[in-house]
Amino acid sequence: MIRKIIHIDEEKCDGCGICATACHEGAIDIVDGKAKLARENFCDGFGDCLPSCPTGAITFEEREAPAYDEEAVHAAQHIKNESKENMTEMNHDEHAHHEHHMEHHGMNGGCPGARVMAFERQAHDAHRPLSKSVSRLAQWPVQIKLLPTKASFYDGAKLLIAADCAAYAYANFHEDFIKGRVTLIGCPKLDDIDYTEKLTEIISNNNITGVTIVRMEVPCCGGIQMAAQQALQASGKFIPWQVVTISRNGEILD
Repeated sequence: MIRKIIHIDEEKCDGCGICATACHEGAIDIVDGKAKLARENFCDGFGDCLPSCPTGAITFEEREAPAYDEEAVHAAQHIKNESKENMTEMNHDEHAHHEHHMEHHGMNGGCPGARVMAFERQAHDAHRPLSKSVSRLAQWPVQIKLLPTKASFYDGAKLLIAADCAAYAYANFHEDFIKGRVTLIGCPKLDDIDYTEKLTEIISNNNITGVTIVRMEVPCCGGIQMAAQQALQASGKFIPWQVVTISRNGEILD
């Protein structure tokens, strides 16, 4: 049948993955770093993915395509939801086991590397020579996986949610991005987890006043941007936010 369906321009697509998340029907996949309309019969032609695309790679077209299969979409969503519920139960069981292990071995303080700390930078930096670079890190830990969802240093804070490679690529990262912000870093490709739930809890449970997302230009970095944007939306709060993209040779692209 001839009907309205989306078209994805692969040359414009940067593989950020935002469209795949915006498509509630699950019609889009990321394949080899590019968005693909993997299931034409899942596309309802409403275009929820269009405004989500930062590069304008998605448009409408009218062409021969299979009819929208609502039953198949609901069946796929049911399977996906069951899988998420099972994963959540597994994570809760794993967390409980970890807590029991720590308590049993007298390690109530947890890993020293994950111990929460806030730094008084102004007083500390006053004794350093002006000619030397100084750290602007305001807290520890910084890894998204290790950070607590509730802490005093979040109160009134601006968040920096950054891909960990960005600090190595961009020379003035501390002064331009870390300074004055609470730092959260991660790599969605290497961690192989979805940060959305953790970031949503942090933003929802604390008085966050702003969010800066710093990512690399590579497609896999779209995961950290997508997680941060979804968390902002899920929090139900109106918080100013921006995305900064760093090139592989250390330049700001936008």
